[in-house]
Amino acid sequence: MSHQATFLGRYQDAATLARAAYTGPAGSLGPTMMAHHLAMEARALARLGDERGCDLALAEAERRLSQRTPDSDPAYIAYFDEVELAAEMGHCFRDLGRTVEATERGAGSIFGDGLNNRSDFFATMVQAESYIIHGEIGRGFDFALSALQLGEGLKSARCVQYVREFQGRVTDGMRRAMEFRGFEEQARGFRLWQPAA
Repeated sequence: MSHQATFLGRYQDAATLARAAYTGPAGSLGPTMMAHHLAMEARALARLGDERGCDLALAEAERRLSQRTPDSDPAYIAYFDEVELAAEMGHCFRDLGRTVEATERGAGSIFGDGLNNRSDFFATMVQAESYIIHGEIGRGFDFALSALQLGEGLKSARCVQYVREFQGRVTDGMRRAMEFRGFEEQARGFRLWQPAA
């Protein structure tokens, strides 16, 4: 619910829901589940611009995740690992405008092995946005093309939102750059780049 609230732009609700998820049953949650809920809180706090709160939640999520053992959590949360946490950090640091950290910490969350295209798409779009915000537009456009390719087989409102957010970050100055012309020529061939996607 916290993740969905963040997607809907209800960031305060998202933070409250994440906190409720880990404070209510705190004694019975395993370390992976705690780390996951803390990461969701961090995502919401980053969107709210609460840098200190986000950093504290991420640090605690890292600490908790380091405590997990093979039998410490239910099987359904096993997917949440260091790679998933790296993706969450990439999102948080991008949202806080800390783009160097976003590219460094989030880079380890992209596999490109064809097994997790949806996760790879999101992480790659975050990298693309982080690079263009930082001023490395050529690199950002390269990542965006990779993400668009990953997104070809995906049907998701969240995927569309990520692309629209990226498009919104591309300034008029960037659009005049030679890198953008080459990028746009290729991007037009991808479904998610089209306005009606």
